[in-house]
Amino acid sequence: MEPMTEEALTEEVVARLDGTPDLRLREVMQALVRHLHAFAREVRLTDAEWIAGIGFLTETGQISDDVRQEFILLSDTLGLSSLVDLINNANATPGATETTILGPFYVPNSPQRAFGDSMIEFDDGGELTTVSGRVLGHDGSPIPNAVLDVWQNSANGFYAVQQPEVQPPTNLRGIFHTDQQGRYEFRTVRPKPYPIPADGPVGHLIDITGRHPWRAAHLHVKVSADGFRSLTTHVFDASSAYLDSDTVFGVKGSLVADFRPSGDGPLQCSVDFVLTTDQS
Repeated sequence: MEPMTEEALTEEVVARLDGTPDLRLREVMQALVRHLHAFAREVRLTDAEWIAGIGFLTETGQISDDVRQEFILLSDTLGLSSLVDLINNANATPGATETTILGPFYVPNSPQRAFGDSMIEFDDGGELTTVSGRVLGHDGSPIPNAVLDVWQNSANGFYAVQQPEVQPPTNLRGIFHTDQQGRYEFRTVRPKPYPIPADGPVGHLIDITGRHPWRAAHLHVKVSADGFRSLTTHVFDASSAYLDSDTVFGVKGSLVADFRPSGDGPLQCSVDFVLTTDQS
């Protein structure tokens, strides 16, 4: 037998995947092996570094649960989540609202709320805000009965899911529907910048690589309607810090909106969401 070389090892591993029945799985796994091996060769990975990497991934899995998904946080902070978002939305219809990442704090089955209702169930002094606008097709026509699934952090910087002993579980979460003119409206508090959870392996990695952990202030919205492609996006506060250095690379200029004073009443934020048809 010839002595094993680095390149020959890679090709042998790739060849053993040739029999994978699922063609897409075969493509993904063989590419993964090639790129993973190329990475190890490029950096000349040491035994100690390999062990440290295994330990990091083990810790990432151990800290994850049904509330905290540390692997999504890792993907977000490495820019992988945003890259996947760009890849899968590269052919979006011009003029449609841009997508961005889901984030690690989404919780399904938020409460149904009526047009104009408040999502505030926990008062910690946040600035009252009314968010309103329309859901439209790319031709500008209103979409009635579109569904908006909205969630955001409190004025203290935390999502309800992060503080089960402090905030009600459905605080600042809600599902709203547009009216016959495609309009929606809800009341909330102004979102605040916040650091990603820094007490786990991802936070430690952010720290030792000299990066900050902060996200720009935003609220999350998932918009869906029959006959249209579902949209996952953000609304960023134009006056927020970290718009140019959001730690998960989620900011897109078209998603930045003003939160404007309105006399003695709540702040006002007006945002239209433009959907793409399923056939686009």
